[in-house]
Amino acid sequence: MLSLSFVLFFVGACIILIFPFFAGLGFYEKYRGARAVTCPENHQQVAVGLNALHAAATGLVGSPKLRVVECTRWPEHADCGQECVPEARLVLPYTKHEAALPIERRIYHLPVLMAAFVAWALGAIWHSHYLFRAEWMAAVGLNRVQVHQLVWQLTPHLVTFAAALLFAYGVAWWLAWSRKKTVVRGVAFALALWTLVTAVSLGSTGLGGLSEDLLRIELSYTFIASVLTGAIIGGLSGKLVEQRFAS
Repeated sequence: MLSLSFVLFFVGACIILIFPFFAGLGFYEKYRGARAVTCPENHQQVAVGLNALHAAATGLVGSPKLRVVECTRWPEHADCGQECVPEARLVLPYTKHEAALPIERRIYHLPVLMAAFVAWALGAIWHSHYLFRAEWMAAVGLNRVQVHQLVWQLTPHLVTFAAALLFAYGVAWWLAWSRKKTVVRGVAFALALWTLVTAVSLGSTGLGGLSEDLLRIELSYTFIASVLTGAIIGGLSGKLVEQRFAS
């Protein structure tokens, strides 16, 4: 029962934190970056930047409140009334290429393979004698001879790599339908998928005789591996999209 309470608290806390994170992330990405507007004072085009963090924070408790923090007419006219905010709310921000990149819904396989390998390698190190092998052996009830035999078998490594690869493709598929491919968005999708997979796995299999130490070791490993997977896929996919449309 103690293990059940621990898992329910852990997964529930992640779910509670992920929903506001997604909402804040949406507001932040919507209002970040410079955008072109017509200045109400001289009726000429200027570039302004909005406070995306303030918009994200206020958007979590109501309508996002926007304010200009940068303008090409500043600092000489920094005391303006910011009447350009309604227009800035509607226009799209510049990108590195002065235009919004089209939505690219293909899956780039290289970042997926790299992310899966990193997650698998982290698992090998995580369960090695350098970190948590002793605690893990005690939790699963295996001795050193059994673990040594397990390490030198090919099947466990193939299974764990296949699981990491499947998870990475899940993140990549979700990210493929995203308007922007960034590290932050990749991590957000990976954590959302991790929470879903963890909740479904624990709910369908039950906890049985799993010890709290084993749950702590495995949940911590999969959480960190998910963050790394999302960061690699989101960051590298975004770079590949920019290179494709820049060429």
